[in-house]
Amino acid sequence: MYNNIVVPISFDEDRDAQAALDVATLLRAEGGTLTLLHVIETPPTYAVSYLPVDYLKERRGAIESELSFMASKHAGATAAVVNGHSGRTITDWCGERGADCIVIASHRPGMQDLLLGSTAQYVVRHAACAVHVVR
Repeated sequence: MYNNIVVPISFDEDRDAQAALDVATLLRAEGGTLTLLHVIETPPTYAVSYLPVDYLKERRGAIESELSFMASKHAGATAAVVNGHSGRTITDWCGERGADCIVIASHRPGMQDLLLGSTAQYVVRHAACAVHVVR
């Protein structure tokens, strides 16, 4: 059982966030913490000028709202939204907060993953704690 579990949440259709939350709930020790984490990747500076004025602010608000709603379904769970590169930010954030387990959903890998890698792959290779990958 783990005392400080982080579940990175991606709102992509091919990720099963609920399955990751179910696994994290089973792995959490009594009295342990569960944090739902979403990383907002910053768009390239050349693309920002093409976005509506309040797009980034509204997007962050919608994500925070949805993540808080998801956390409210799990006793003692909290939500956090941060900006950065997804894999690196997840591993750094978890390391800074002493997470002892990361439960991350992953899609089924394809040819593009052999060349580009994925967030789950990065987290598995660089996290300083246990990582459970849910497909």
